[in-house]
Amino acid sequence: MTSSGIQALKGTWDYVDSENIDEFMKELGVGWAMRMAAKGVKPRLIISENNGKWNIKSESTFKNISYDFTPGVEFNETTPDGREVTTIINFEDDKWVNISVDKSGKKSVIKRYVDDKDQQIIEMECGLVKARRWYKRTQ
Repeated sequence: MTSSGIQALKGTWDYVDSENIDEFMKELGVGWAMRMAAKGVKPRLIISENNGKWNIKSESTFKNISYDFTPGVEFNETTPDGREVTTIINFEDDKWVNISVDKSGKKSVIKRYVDDKDQQIIEMECGLVKARRWYKRTQ
């Protein structure tokens, strides 16, 4: 691993694979057309930090998104599928924990961390549905 804990998430990451993403998006309330479009997306993630302010960019042929955040400070965001949510991101036990709640009160929890194979693991949960994505470091 190039560095430990949260700092290890910094860098550029290419999509490797996922499991149960369609069910997760369905639980979030994402419509069929958007779920079908998302199936073919293999995003590149770029994570950086400058003086305590973090940035995550997701680049793909479908859509590019970027947002800045300060850990522990709540913010409003529009998700890639167009939902308006209130989000807070905290760093807990070497994991990036993203908690989002949409306008209807639906809550999702997304945890990011780097495993012992230097892959970024993203664990997602909404209701009783769990999904995962993993990425490999490009540099």
